[in-house]
Amino acid sequence: MTSAMSLMMGVSGIRGVVGKTMTPELARDAGLAFANFLGGGRVVLGRDSRESGPTFRSAMAAGLTAGGCDVVDLGLVTTPGAGLMVRLLGAAGGVVITASHNPIEYNGIKFLTGRGCAPDKQAAEDIIGRIKSGTFEQIGAEARGRETYDPSADERHIQRVLGVVHVERIRTAAFHVVLDSVNGSGGPSGRALLEALGCTVKHLDAEPTGRFTRSPEPTKENLEHVAAVVGQAEAAVGFAQDPDADRLAIIDQRGRYVGEEYTLGLAAVQILSTRPGAVVVNLSTSRVVDDVAGRFPGASVIRCAVGEANVVEAMLEHDAVLGGEGNGGVIDPRVGWVRDSLAAMALTLELLATRDEALSAVVDSLPRYVMVKQKFECASDRIPHIIEAVRRRFRRERITDIDGIRIDWPRGWVHVRGSNTEPVMRLIAEARTEAEATDLAARVRAVMGDGKPDGSD
Repeated sequence: MTSAMSLMMGVSGIRGVVGKTMTPELARDAGLAFANFLGGGRVVLGRDSRESGPTFRSAMAAGLTAGGCDVVDLGLVTTPGAGLMVRLLGAAGGVVITASHNPIEYNGIKFLTGRGCAPDKQAAEDIIGRIKSGTFEQIGAEARGRETYDPSADERHIQRVLGVVHVERIRTAAFHVVLDSVNGSGGPSGRALLEALGCTVKHLDAEPTGRFTRSPEPTKENLEHVAAVVGQAEAAVGFAQDPDADRLAIIDQRGRYVGEEYTLGLAAVQILSTRPGAVVVNLSTSRVVDDVAGRFPGASVIRCAVGEANVVEAMLEHDAVLGGEGNGGVIDPRVGWVRDSLAAMALTLELLATRDEALSAVVDSLPRYVMVKQKFECASDRIPHIIEAVRRRFRRERITDIDGIRIDWPRGWVHVRGSNTEPVMRLIAEARTEAEATDLAARVRAVMGDGKPDGSD
């Protein structure tokens, strides 16, 4: 029997196991609830490449139109492409049928606001609350919404990305690139962008079939084969997307996994070299961004609570030139307000073309850090007590408490917070070496009570 843990409903949307916790009925109800939340209007609707996508797209469209929304079907689309289309079409909101980096047996729903970004916590709780309580209603048949089709998202997205980088400089460099699209929705637009930038592309898992040949999260252990291909192909860089193309991991020309944390760091180097300003990241993002910002007069780093919506809100507040999260998510406001693997690829190539150095040399010029990630089960009512215990124990250190608690020492930091989607606590520690990061994690973990963490996340 599938556990309740297989259905996740929270600020990141909805994700569940297809045919068990994720059903067409749930998708239809979610469509109705979202339509009621919006109060009608135009909604863009797309899906990633998972085989169950068309079924859930149809159910979602039925709910949206029954709630009075006009649906613009984008077809197969990336999440950042859908976010851009919300803005270009002046829509009231958007929906993407995707389970992001979750395993193949999952599918899910991501909601987008009229700004083309993830809803904030209050809005997300409102939407999810309506779904859980069943407080939504259909309107009369005469007022039902209509469906239209617009297949232009990929092309518009590519053109927007091309508009923020020095295209001719990148074309002149004539890079050889390996792209792994995990048979997700980012394959067609990812390749088209790279070819428009003059790259020769070796494309792995290119077809958007939804049949993942590896675990879809672009982590080091999942990309060993891709890293080997990059080294053998003598490519300048390797890029790995997740299924809905909002995250990007990078591999250097030697086949070394640079990592998701350094995707944002490299983007910051390129952006801040010409446009110094604020960079917004969450509390769990690497210090490498702070080190990069320290090299450019007029640059600063603003930290916010974990969650894409929180990053966007802080970016707007501080007129940031860049934002993102350490999971390979880069948000360039000139393109859109969603994490964007296409923008991240273009900025990385522009950096390489500008510096005229191998990627390994650029990466080695940045400080290297090691992260240790742990999670452990914890009842939600215990979380505030644990956070308070950590606060008391480390009260003489530099503390940030806008999302759980983060403790900073000269040699590293630890961030402890309750999950938004599961009854667990997450602990992330970072330092210059794994031994130091592990030691810092153990110091904090010792204050948090008995029991061992159940591994990395």
